[in-house]
Amino acid sequence: MHKVEIAQDIIDRVLARRGRVHLFDSLDPEKTALVIVDMQNTFVEPGAPAEVPIARDVVPAINELATKLRKRGVTVIWVNHANNGRGHKTDWRGFFDHIVGDPKKIEKMIEYTKPGAHGTKLWRALDVKDDDLRVTKNRYSAFTTGASSLERLLRSLGIEALILAGTKTNVCVESTGRDAMALDYKVVLVSDCCAAATDKEHLATLETFIMQFGDVMTKDEVLEMVGRKVN
Repeated sequence: MHKVEIAQDIIDRVLARRGRVHLFDSLDPEKTALVIVDMQNTFVEPGAPAEVPIARDVVPAINELATKLRKRGVTVIWVNHANNGRGHKTDWRGFFDHIVGDPKKIEKMIEYTKPGAHGTKLWRALDVKDDDLRVTKNRYSAFTTGASSLERLLRSLGIEALILAGTKTNVCVESTGRDAMALDYKVVLVSDCCAAATDKEHLATLETFIMQFGDVMTKDEVLEMVGRKVN
């Protein structure tokens, strides 16, 4: 688990801007979705090409959060990453060629992220239910134009607020959260249900996110807030 704390000067800036730390007194469970990003073998399994070891540490917290939010009527959506292609071709060549770069790593990543491949499967320790929804994306953000059906799904369900968990905090989770805010969703990033490669990267996202894109709360704070009756 990441051992980080948002700096007081960041909190002070948030207070100066809006007069409060947390954005929402309550979220309506029927209009809220828990969106769990990329908790799949490519990123969670030991030895996988994009392994994030800390992602395994947050699995119990994600399972607890999902279990308790389901009981309140919150929709649970698992968002996984996959890239279509044939042979060594892929629908995200720019990422593989320029960001990954190493031919051997490119080959392994392409194999892991093919639709239906082992790497696209959810990590075995996750508590996934039959009524949970599944979405596949092929870019960092699930809201990038053409990347997934997530926005259409959320609109069809009348979802107005997103609670985000998963990995990497500073890549796909953050990218999805930034775009969600730009699309006028209420967004909460769950600090102890997200994982990055390092504490530094994780904290950088938490501090940026709470200032510019949404709220940052712990699992317990989220559970206290969702469905709370407000006078």
